Order: sequence, then C-alpha cells, then structure tokens
Amino acid sequence: MRTDFLKVEGLEKRYGDSVVFDHVNFGIAQGEFVCIIGHSGCGKTTILNVLAGLEAASGGHVFMDGREVAGPSLDRGVVFQGHALMPWLSVRRNIAFAVRSKWPAWSAAQVDEHVQKYVELVGLGAAIDKKPQALSGGMKQRVGIARAFAIQPRMLLLDEPFGALDALTRGTIQDELLRICAETHQSVFMITHDVDEAILLADRILLMSNGPQARVAEIVKNTMPRDRQRATLHHEPQYYRIRNHLVDFLVARSKDLSHGRAPAVPLEVSPGLDPEPPAAPLPTIPPLRRIA
Repeated sequence: MRTDFLKVEGLEKRYGDSVVFDHVNFGIAQGEFVCIIGHSGCGKTTILNVLAGLEAASGGHVFMDGREVAGPSLDRGVVFQGHALMPWLSVRRNIAFAVRSKWPAWSAAQVDEHVQKYVELVGLGAAIDKKPQALSGGMKQRVGIARAFAIQPRMLLLDEPFGALDALTRGTIQDELLRICAETHQSVFMITHDVDEAILLADRILLMSNGPQARVAEIVKNTMPRDRQRATLHHEPQYYRIRNHLVDFLVARSKDLSHGRAPAVPLEVSPGLDPEPPAAPLPTIPPLRRIA
C-alpha cells in the first residue's frame, strides 16, 4: 500500500465566477516521479504554484509530510519554464545564493564545496564561473536544475523546464534528470505537454480534463520497468499501449469529459497491463534461389 508524502484534497481555483479546476485529488509517494498532462487552460501551472506555496487555492488543502502547505518553503524546489537566473551573477554565485538561503550559518568554503558538487552533477564544471549570457539555453536550464537540487528539497516541482529546448538538448537533460533522481530518490511533480517525456520519466501520469472546471480525470500507472532508457523506450512491449491511451485521452476523451459525453472509468488505470491480442503469424518467405 502506497503512503502519500504529498497529498492534495479537494483543490479548487476560481477567478470570480470562473472555475479553473475543482475536486482535484491525488497523492505522491516519497521518491515518486509524477507528471501531469492536459490542454492549455486546465490549470496545471496553477496547481504547481499552489503546491509551491506561490499561489493560494480557492478551496481544498495540500499536505506535505502531514503538514499543510501555507506558503513558499525551501522544502520545495521549483524549476520554471525559463531558467530564472540572475544575469549579473555567475553559475557559482547563482547557486550559492540559494544555498546560503537554506543554510545561512555555513562558511564560504562549505557553500562553495556544496555548489561545486551540484554543478558537477549536471555536467557544468567547466562553466561554473561563467555568467548566463555565455551559456546556451540547455546549459541555463541545467543551472536551474542544479540550483533546485542544491537546496536538497523534499519535493521538486518542474514547470515544463525543457519545453523551449531542441530535441537533442532536451533528451540529454532528461537523461541527467533520470540519473540524478535515481541517485537522490527525489520526489518530483512535473508539468509536461510531451507524452513521450511523461512515459520516460514518470511513475504515474495525471490526466487533466479540459477547462473550465477541469479536474484530474485519470491517473495512469506506468507499468514499464523503472530503469527504462530513452534510446530503447519504443522497443518496450507496453510502450505503444500506454502512449496510445494517453494520446487518445488528449485528442478525444479530455474534450468529451468536459462536455459530459465520455463514459466513466476507474480513476487509476494501468493500460500497459491489458492483455495483448494474439500476434498474427508471420508470412513464410521462400528461400532465395541462385540464378545461373
């Protein structure tokens, strides 16, 4: 039985008479990686901001380790869509600023040793004294990830951090994120629009119905092995079944749910465990004959 480290109960957000989302309920276990997917306007970023304590909900509660979230805290690290680095500070000093906020009594040597550890973790040791304008977009996002990990948060919140990157850079940072999370047993809540990214990274995937009045319509359990690799993901026998389920939801079911046309399904589903149809026999190919 899973014990939830973070628990969301009856979360609701209103702007005047407009209901962005309501009756949002889910939990995240310690060390679990959860992605949330849904169309623009369903309130994904607002949910993340509520979890971070950056925005107040109109109703409902968020509990982390049994305590209600009532504001920002260094127990929760956030990586935004933009890198959000201070342009006048080097990589070293950008991360050191966060580290000193978490451990104000540390000496300069302790802070610097800690900073170097996390800069090396994201593969930026050679750029530690460069300022953001001297870095590529992918390198800036790595600094943002290093800064979030450096404060050793109990929960990491990622708001589409790779959305603006090219496919090659995005893939490299996804691999780095998987490796770091495996090493640190980090709990993660991540927003993404990329179905393949969710399948690669997440243990469970939350599917939001369309707004207004959106809600978590399904929670899909990723039944593929946890040590999955990006390069071989499409060879996994369960990959296409899970992917098709997610795409079908985004293309059709999310809209039908918002109009009350879709049939009810269990909130948590495991599409990868459905029995496979029997494979059709392969055609027999006659042997090649040598022509004189």
